[in-house]
Amino acid sequence: MSPFFVMSLLFGLFLGQAASLCAPSEYTIHVEKRECAYCLAINTTICAGFCMTRDSNGKKLLLKSALSQNVCTYKEMLYRTALIPGCPLHTIPYYSYPVAVSCKCGKCNTDYSDCVRERVRTNYCTKPQKLCNL
Repeated sequence: MSPFFVMSLLFGLFLGQAASLCAPSEYTIHVEKRECAYCLAINTTICAGFCMTRDSNGKKLLLKSALSQNVCTYKEMLYRTALIPGCPLHTIPYYSYPVAVSCKCGKCNTDYSDCVRERVRTNYCTKPQKLCNL
C-alpha cells in the first residue's frame, strides 16, 4: 500500500467520526395529567445531533433495507420516575422518562424512540408549572 492511500484512508475515517456529532443534549419535557393541578417541567438528556449518512442515486436498484439512514439514537439510557404534584388520590401521580447516558449513530428503533419528526410539537404547560431537577 502506498503512503498516500493509507493517509487518505485515515483521513476519511477521522473525518467521518468528526462529522458525526451525536451526543446527549439537555432537554426539558413538560408533563401534565388532566386530573392533576400542576404541569411538571423535567430537565433530562436526549440524544441529538448529526449523523453521517449516504443517500444513493440508484434507489430503484437497491433493496429498501439498503436505503435506511442513520439517526442519532440511544446507546445507553436509563429511566427515572418523577412525581407530578397536585394529583388527587385516585390518580397515579408518577411519570417515567428516559435519560440518555450515551448516544450513537444507528438505525432508529421504534421500541424506544420517536423516529418521525412531527410538524407541530406541543411541549409546553397549560397549567401552573413546577420544575423537577433530578
